[in-house]
Amino acid sequence: MPTVAVPQLSVANLDTAANLDAVAERVAALPDRVAVALFPEYALTGFVADERARAVALDRDGPELDRLRSVAAANDLAIVAGYLERAASDNRLYNALAYVAPDGDTTVYRKRHLRGSEADVVTAGDERVVVETPAGSTGLVTCYDLNVVGDSAAFAADRVDALFVAGAWPAAHSENWRLLLRARALDGVRWVVGAGWTGARDVPDAPETVYAGRSAVVRPDGAVAAALNRDERDLIADLDPEVLAEQREFIPVLDAAGNDDLHTPNPRSGSRNDNGV
Repeated sequence: MPTVAVPQLSVANLDTAANLDAVAERVAALPDRVAVALFPEYALTGFVADERARAVALDRDGPELDRLRSVAAANDLAIVAGYLERAASDNRLYNALAYVAPDGDTTVYRKRHLRGSEADVVTAGDERVVVETPAGSTGLVTCYDLNVVGDSAAFAADRVDALFVAGAWPAAHSENWRLLLRARALDGVRWVVGAGWTGARDVPDAPETVYAGRSAVVRPDGAVAAALNRDERDLIADLDPEVLAEQREFIPVLDAAGNDDLHTPNPRSGSRNDNGV
């Protein structure tokens, strides 16, 4: 039975060293049974929608991601964390989400659905990503992607067992975040783990934003199994495969007639050496 953890934290904007230290400290303090630790969108870098973003953007083969791999290996668990990525091939910026296995194998998803001023700075990714995790076949999702029902349907057609969601949801709309996590669990009959950024962004010459936190683990029937409010503490939960099997038998939507209409492109799992452009 895989155990997941969300060490909910407030991200230090434009301070990658501080964020890496925080991730390492929080991961080291988790119980030994934890198999995957999830951190929020832009967890390693923070984000502002101006030229300062480029200065903190990371190469997926650079020393910062290498340190994340070292932390995963030292603690024998997988880490999911968002960061601002600079593509080696063309220097474009992406909102990236890395899944780092304990052996260092790294799968990267680039956020496909951008919103607001983010689109002025980063380029949208163009592929969904599914990776094998202790929770089974798992889709990687970032924040506003939750709103796109077509993506959820495609993951359902792929019969993923879980979605790992990295978010930086504004506190003013926190009910939407919680509702969408539950909806995406139910419409694909799968586990959903949402890691929310908490605290506030207070950066000179940038709009201040207060973040929702409210990380949650949602069952395949849409019920919230465990959740946080806005405190910086750990959410730990077991993803029972028997619960998944039971709910898929009870809610057989994945086997229902008409599922041939679902859009079923082949998602490609990225790798640490693949810039995906």
